[in-house]
Amino acid sequence: MKEREKLGSRLGFILISAGCAIGIGNVWKFPYMAGQGGGGTFVLFYLIFLALLGLPVMTMEFSVGRASQKSPVKAYYALEKPGQKWHIHGYITLIGCYLLMMFYTTVTGWMLNYFYMTATGKFQGLDSDGVAGQFTNMLGQPVTMGFWMIVVVIAGVFVCCRGLQNGLEKVTKVMMISLLVIMVVLAINSFTMDGAKEGLKFYLIPDFERMKEIGIISTITGAMNQAFFTLSTGMGGMAIFGSYIGKEHSLMGEAIHVITLDTLVAFLAGVIIFPACFTFNLEVNAGPSLLFDTMAAVFNNMSGGRIWGSLFFLFMVFAAMSTVLGVCENILAMIRELTGWSRPKGSVVCGTGVFLLALTTALGFSVFHFQPFAEGTTWLDFWDFIVSNNILPLGSLILALFCCNKFGWGWDNFIREANTGKGLKVQKWMKPLFRFVLPIIIAFIYIYGMFTFNWR
Repeated sequence: MKEREKLGSRLGFILISAGCAIGIGNVWKFPYMAGQGGGGTFVLFYLIFLALLGLPVMTMEFSVGRASQKSPVKAYYALEKPGQKWHIHGYITLIGCYLLMMFYTTVTGWMLNYFYMTATGKFQGLDSDGVAGQFTNMLGQPVTMGFWMIVVVIAGVFVCCRGLQNGLEKVTKVMMISLLVIMVVLAINSFTMDGAKEGLKFYLIPDFERMKEIGIISTITGAMNQAFFTLSTGMGGMAIFGSYIGKEHSLMGEAIHVITLDTLVAFLAGVIIFPACFTFNLEVNAGPSLLFDTMAAVFNNMSGGRIWGSLFFLFMVFAAMSTVLGVCENILAMIRELTGWSRPKGSVVCGTGVFLLALTTALGFSVFHFQPFAEGTTWLDFWDFIVSNNILPLGSLILALFCCNKFGWGWDNFIREANTGKGLKVQKWMKPLFRFVLPIIIAFIYIYGMFTFNWR
């Protein structure tokens, strides 16, 4: 392989890292959880856990990438002591990235299809039930599902083929800036709706009574889980981008920039959604039904809804596609380090692999029937369970143990790398938090997730 590629700018690094973290969960899960968990109360706990969990793990992952100058599959080889087996996790991150793409490409295809249908007026003349039925119809059409998934994969291959700076960095910059502009425009429009006052009050003002109805413990654990999973740490995405930057800036400060952007998108999603739902007296649900049933119905009944709906689903396309591109780059970097392939060859081979594997999800609602858990679950739920409930938390736990203990990379090596450059530093007093508190909380999240998962 040639000399390692580098990102062209600090802004590119921050936007790419944020783009990888920002995804559909920011929109179809965070607003719902915030609303149900007491509005501002939930948001407060969410921010606390971002600082306690998200910031340390992201800083660690950036540090491993920058110190090793390798992709996750080779990073541990460069940093671990002779005879150690930490590198096994590197291969697990590769598997995890493939598993994520096996369902995320299909979900991104949903966003593209809904952008197309909204922009072309396919929902006009339908009532709320008719709009909701379109999503069910789409899931049962293997050609439609396969087509939009292929479009996403081809777009990912094309961007990765163009190179790090001319492909991934340039495209992600445009998408992320466009995403933020569109969200601001949609948020401003939400303030003009009849239900804006009540919707924002429900969303932002702390309501301890509503929190008690759900359960204080449930709210706190929900905020903790959302804060942890929103950043997608533990699977190598941040490590690869860390390996593409210089040492001009300390890594905790860079992590804060990324987390701020991720939080801003989640916050603005609620500002967009709640006024709209209160205006049209629609319930805020979690998951796909929020986007494809509730919000699609909102825009279909709204004056100028075709324009606003198109902008909304375009923003969702950018949010989902930025994650796809970031993970595709991660897969490509790991495969290239293992094989020595060129970027174009690696992109095509990796893209072909993603396409073939993603067919399980794209066709899982119509052809490849599989109910791994409760009735009605599909391949998507199976792959999501492996990634979200296992690989992400366990990967983050491994990172914490590796970076903060003598039997791994070690605390001194970690903070030396993290604190290189100007900006916010990891302080010595944080060591007990990073070394003991963080692993305990991550282990709790994993065990709690297993016990509360809907197996049947």
